[in-house]
Amino acid sequence: MSVIEELIRKDTDGTLSFGNYLLDTKTKKSDFEYEGAAYKIKTFKEITKLEKNGALVYESVPGSVVTKFVGNPDVVEFDVEAPGDISFTLEMEPSTEYKLVVDGVSAGRIPTNVGGKLNASLSLNEGVKSHVKIVKC
Repeated sequence: MSVIEELIRKDTDGTLSFGNYLLDTKTKKSDFEYEGAAYKIKTFKEITKLEKNGALVYESVPGSVVTKFVGNPDVVEFDVEAPGDISFTLEMEPSTEYKLVVDGVSAGRIPTNVGGKLNASLSLNEGVKSHVKIVKC
């Protein structure tokens, strides 16, 4: 299990890691500086939510731990761990189709809505990370 005790951190490879699904109460950290932006994390067993300059980046229900998070409007990649299945939302380009790849296997195409929200679900087992890659079609 690899929860992020400090809630959010920049790793030595330049990626972000965040989240702690073991917390019983909602815990927040604001004004985390990363690549010129201010990030805010809210996390506990029921939800993990990351915002960048006030806009949604990632949200999972229930809570999760995300490591090696890196992305741009065309590709987002990260490893995720949770106590079980999760639903997650990413803020991407509006009205655009993306390919979801989980652990190297295509899980199909997912369109974003007019607000740019991409919603997906993952079957996870506690203690086992899955690698997620979302690529613009």
